[in-house]
Amino acid sequence: MAPTSKADRKSAVDAAAWMFNVVTSVGIIIVNKALMARYGFSFATTLTGMHFVATTVMTAVLRWLGYIQSSHLPWGDLLKFVIVANFSIVGMNVSLMWNSVGFYQIAKLCMVPVSCLFEIVFDKVRYSRDTKLSIAVVLIGVGVCTVTDVSVNAEGFIAAFIAVWSTSLQQYYVQSLQRKYSLSSFNLLAHTAPAQATSLLLLGPFLDYWLTSKRIDAFDYQLASVFFIVLSCTIAIGTNLSQFICIGRFTAVSFQVLGHMKTILVLILGFIFFGKEGLNLQVVLGMIIAVLGMIWYGDASSKPGGKERRGHSLPVSRQPKHVSDSSTEHDGNA
Repeated sequence: MAPTSKADRKSAVDAAAWMFNVVTSVGIIIVNKALMARYGFSFATTLTGMHFVATTVMTAVLRWLGYIQSSHLPWGDLLKFVIVANFSIVGMNVSLMWNSVGFYQIAKLCMVPVSCLFEIVFDKVRYSRDTKLSIAVVLIGVGVCTVTDVSVNAEGFIAAFIAVWSTSLQQYYVQSLQRKYSLSSFNLLAHTAPAQATSLLLLGPFLDYWLTSKRIDAFDYQLASVFFIVLSCTIAIGTNLSQFICIGRFTAVSFQVLGHMKTILVLILGFIFFGKEGLNLQVVLGMIIAVLGMIWYGDASSKPGGKERRGHSLPVSRQPKHVSDSSTEHDGNA
């Protein structure tokens, strides 16, 4: 009975982690849309820096309360992570500004095969045929319901290219650093959040001015807009933490594939709260295909041989192995 109980407990924690990430991610998208569209706060990079300030405060409080233990992350690895993560944030913001919505969505879909490539090259992961096909079905479904107008220029293509590769590498780093240095999600976030907050708050105002021709110090701060900024920062704490938890417990590829459920939910909530304009048979069909693909991926990747690591190129945390099959869904320290 003990192994079954342990497996049930792990499944419950996994489901809670995914739900935590979905709720906070969808919530912050809705809040940020309201903040930017209704109040004109278009300083996306600086806002992200504020998010990491809030996250830094959270990790400091948890450390003071004793929930985060002392840990070590070499300066070189921290610097590489922060550089890649900041390229990801800036690249995504610039890509959204310079590309059509359709091409921006295509770029986001490209992160899945790039994440697969990182796992194949660095972790020697091998995917079964069903796993590969289920990933393809998810990408097709999300593409059908999100990609409409597609136009691209040289600058936009370069920004999208940087965004795709840096975001995929950042998410790979989250898992590999947790595994390599036996760090929990809280530990890793405590190391990275202060550095990202500092760098983004220094860089953000200049980058936002370059993109929008608006100065953040000239923004008309009113009670309502400040409330939404604070709310965005509060939700971002959960978003940042849940991302590290999910990638640590699973893999960057699983996080990307199943993460497209957030795209579907944002579309559905948009139709519910902001009207049914744009809702048509193509969108509904795409949603159905994507959801079926996610269900297939969850089943295919969890089977023996669905995703297996042929050789460990990274040190693995010294923990007793609880799962006897060859699936590589990593039970992280979070």
